Amino acid sequence: MTRSLKKNPFVANHLLRKIEKLNTKAEKEIIVTWSRASTIIPTMIGQYNWANDGN
Repeated sequence: MTRSLKKNPFVANHLLRKIEKLNTKAEKEIIVTWSRASTIIPTMIGQYNWANDGN
């Protein structure tokens, strides 16, 4: 089932804080996350995201 268009995309708070911190320092670093439900938003573009799939 798709997400309603009325709602904003879901992004975990801890993931947003990590991205904002890296964007202010203008560094590129691998971000490991277990939040597979999070949507990639435009502020995440240019960073290295790695979602753990359990394997």
